Amino acid sequence: MTKRNVEFKSQGVTIRGVLALPEGKGPFPVAVMGGGWCYVKEVVLPHYAQNMLKAGVACLMFDYRNFGASDGAPRQHLDFSAQVEDYKNAISFAVRQPELDKNRVAVWGISYAGGHAIIVGATDPRVKAIVSTVPVVDGYESMRRCHGARRFDDLLELVAEDRERRFAGEPSAMMAMSSQTPETEMSVWPFPHVGKIFMDIKAKEAPLHEHRNTVESLENLLMYDVFPYAKRILNKPTLVVVADDDNITQWDLEIAMYNSIPSGRKKLVVLEKTDHMVLYSSKTQLEVASAVHADFLKQYLVDAPQF
Repeated sequence: MTKRNVEFKSQGVTIRGVLALPEGKGPFPVAVMGGGWCYVKEVVLPHYAQNMLKAGVACLMFDYRNFGASDGAPRQHLDFSAQVEDYKNAISFAVRQPELDKNRVAVWGISYAGGHAIIVGATDPRVKAIVSTVPVVDGYESMRRCHGARRFDDLLELVAEDRERRFAGEPSAMMAMSSQTPETEMSVWPFPHVGKIFMDIKAKEAPLHEHRNTVESLENLLMYDVFPYAKRILNKPTLVVVADDDNITQWDLEIAMYNSIPSGRKKLVVLEKTDHMVLYSSKTQLEVASAVHADFLKQYLVDAPQF
């Protein structure tokens, strides 16, 4: 395996990433990989890339604008339409690289990026395969379930207050990605173990991760809906991986999204006795999921590259 740092422009903003190439002679098929909520490219993406590289698939891992090594402001601000645009410009960069095969491009995503992968795959004809793992598919419903009736009302009040602040010319306030005290501190994902796992990853592998985001990012999440895009995937190979104990992005919503995909070349894998964050904290379960990804892309991009 060889890898190099890369950069490209997305709507005028410099995006930075890493391109990893498998052993052998190209041009190689490539998986374009983005991360989830407040990720930088070092958060688990390199681990998931390993099996794909062994299968002969190159991996382009990048930081969205406003995060990690990429430029852009305000920092720690998530705009899903801008992140989808960054994905598509990452594809534009990839198809211009001599080591990569422009006709064998996959889009890969986990968590929030799992939803992005569905959107990008449904709307970009250059994408020939889609890999979506524990995706966010309905931001409003996920937030309503995660926070419960009383705290969800508090969440909506926080969003309304922030909109008034922005109207008055002030920047969006910052809030925690997750909290160790969700009963008293409002956060997007109110699960203490989320922060513990991310802080461990930050200490070991991803120093640029910041566990916070703008309140406007939350407002954007409440408008996030993958379902209208899923129904556009008519014949594109699509893999959806779900954890059966996932109460963060919610497995039943993910399966409903999967069932709405009309493609005959789709595959659902349900990981048993697994929750959302196990796919970050357990190398064993991460390996199981990444092996599924690699086998799927080997089937559709390496062994059968003609579409």
